[in-house]
Amino acid sequence: MKLREKVMQFLEESPNEPFTGRQIAEGIFKAFPAECEIKREKSDRINTDKELVTAIAAEISSGFKAFKSRYPQLEATNDRPRKYCWSSSSDSTPIMEVETDTPEPKNSSFNEHDLYPLLAKYLRHELGLYTKRIDERKSSNKHGAQGNRWLYPDMVGVENLISDWDREIKELVKVYADKKTKLWSFEVKLSLKRSNVREAYFQAVSNSSWANFGYLVAARIEGDGTIKELRMLYSLHGIGLIQIDPETPEESQILIPARERQEVDWTNCDRLTKENKDFRKYVQNIRHFYQTGDLRPSDWD
Repeated sequence: MKLREKVMQFLEESPNEPFTGRQIAEGIFKAFPAECEIKREKSDRINTDKELVTAIAAEISSGFKAFKSRYPQLEATNDRPRKYCWSSSSDSTPIMEVETDTPEPKNSSFNEHDLYPLLAKYLRHELGLYTKRIDERKSSNKHGAQGNRWLYPDMVGVENLISDWDREIKELVKVYADKKTKLWSFEVKLSLKRSNVREAYFQAVSNSSWANFGYLVAARIEGDGTIKELRMLYSLHGIGLIQIDPETPEESQILIPARERQEVDWTNCDRLTKENKDFRKYVQNIRHFYQTGDLRPSDWD
């Protein structure tokens, strides 16, 4: 599927009407089911319809400048979430201003810790994950604050793989002892730029090495070179990228899907469990699920 052509076809049918990247992705998914199925089959990371729509939306966001260079009629807003439209204006004055960098949050007192509940909301709504905050200050080890930054992610999550299964299958899997979850890890930053992107990325690599999926999360990603660097690092290490929208968390986007590790590093998990109360509680919650089949909402953020 040539995504660029499908995006332009979708927008051209409703000139001057703005759409978010997700709205365009959902429209493409409905209008071109055969092409979308081919895209799904070519990827080993896309399984569900929701994952496919998310992947298309991420490609639209990251490929905007390439789209714009070929189709001058394409324009985008400066607000969040970014919206795209096909301009039918005959003059040279754009009806929408193209955004280059993510704007500063409106609240000047906004800080990294404010992102945690917003990320939890997005992950629960979009990916069905149950998440838990990990406070590195609750660790009993002797590595100090700087050492713990490279051991513990800011947030962890669990994905219930059997939530939609029939009760009989759930009971069978419980006896069969097959995999019922995937474990996620998130390193959160307020902003990413060329000056800090490598340190932030390798921090995520270090403290997410135990999980099935590892992500770096940021509210602001500044400069085209930063995304280019993140894509290069992803090709080597597989850590994904989420841009969280502080104003509208549900419009946050997975810009780079993480590469799955098939097995959890239980030796590393054992170390983190012994040294951190929050991570121990995370493990206990997962154990409870395996024993009972119940992910109690009260146990999670």
